[in-house]
Amino acid sequence: MITNPTNTTIMKTNQHSRRDFLKNASAATAGIGALTVLPSSVVFGKPSPSDQINVALIGCRNRGFGSLKDHLGFKDTNCVAMCDIDSEVLNDKAADIQKTYKQSPKLYNDYRKMLEQKDIDVVIIGTPDHWHCLNLVDSVAAGKDVYIEKPMANTIEECNIIVQASSYYDRIVQVGQQQRSNPSFIESMTLVKSGLIGPLRKVNLWANFNYGLGAKPAMDEPVPDGVDYDMWLGPAPSRPFNRNHFHGTWRHFWNYGGGMFSDWGVHLIDMGLWVKDQVKAPTRVLTYAGNNSGSEMQRDTFDTMSVIFPTKDYVINYDMTAGVQNGPYDNMYGVALIGDKGTIKVDRSGYRIIPEWDAEKQDFMIEAKQSEKSHEAHSAHVRNFLDCVKSRQTPSCPPEVGRVAALHVHVANISARIGEPFLIWDDKNNSFANSEKANSYISPNYRSPWKLPKIG
Repeated sequence: MITNPTNTTIMKTNQHSRRDFLKNASAATAGIGALTVLPSSVVFGKPSPSDQINVALIGCRNRGFGSLKDHLGFKDTNCVAMCDIDSEVLNDKAADIQKTYKQSPKLYNDYRKMLEQKDIDVVIIGTPDHWHCLNLVDSVAAGKDVYIEKPMANTIEECNIIVQASSYYDRIVQVGQQQRSNPSFIESMTLVKSGLIGPLRKVNLWANFNYGLGAKPAMDEPVPDGVDYDMWLGPAPSRPFNRNHFHGTWRHFWNYGGGMFSDWGVHLIDMGLWVKDQVKAPTRVLTYAGNNSGSEMQRDTFDTMSVIFPTKDYVINYDMTAGVQNGPYDNMYGVALIGDKGTIKVDRSGYRIIPEWDAEKQDFMIEAKQSEKSHEAHSAHVRNFLDCVKSRQTPSCPPEVGRVAALHVHVANISARIGEPFLIWDDKNNSFANSEKANSYISPNYRSPWKLPKIG
């Protein structure tokens, strides 16, 4: 059954065969990212009706709508429903779909009503982070497969619930960490795993963008016409309407998101894990965070962060400086995979092999190389998901992988929020081993009448 605000225990509605994620680890980690081969029906013409996938969208602005367009870029998809709490956004985006794709989806302002529509196969979740858990649990309970934007959820416990629900209902779920479908990252990971740069010692990650500063202070104001603001808040605490807490800048407030760290950091940390095929939560974190820009902005989150994640064989370093548009290698963001023989610097546009010098041999240890230019991989990531909807195989970024990347972000953000720079995470017991204060941040406190889902 579908959850409702006063009864969120999710009962199983059909028999399921629990997917064994570990058996598919090669597909979910090392083997992820093999470039998708499109079905002949997609390449050569309109698919047969039996091959069509009916898609619905929850959250129609920005990334949600972009993801819908990525889905509709393939001939085997139809948009049959759209949902948003802002009627202006909903109507504008529906008109765009009609004009561009000649499709007329049914429109809703309550996603629970939308999920009663029987012909929906796939739900795209493009809502703010604090809605992800409820949106996904209700969708998979309704028998829908899901493409969910990153980070997978806004808290550690909500990430756990998404993994449980996806398995319990045996649904295909793809997390929108699309760099796992990007050729530049795929090739870079393959080169490191081949031993080209020698033993991997360190992964440096950085992200510097102006938007991370947040927005200039704004006064509270009446709710705009056509906006169901109470529904937008959903399980988050009640507060007066403020545009800085709404469209576009909501992610700078803990009730809805985790700042630029959870927005960009989760992508980059995912690469630092994938390079060693890690599907394990962090065990330790060392964090510095502050608002050091000197700008007067309206935000809860931080504009400056340095985070260290020690692992068994190498270390992951994350660095963030909001309000600055440059960084190492003259890139605003990127990943540096550092080994004894050289470094691979990679971003979404390509990679570069930078060799170390062998003083004894008077030669470079490996050959320098600049890759061909690549582009954003949203479309390839969606294609992988659609193919898995048909084949029922594990997609490139299943919930187990999305959870681990998100946990790295949440553990570090919690460390920063409570002012305790060193935390030890015990994943088996779902708790921090050295901080009771940190443990109080694991689960969200949902606003009544919404309740945190329970699976089973």
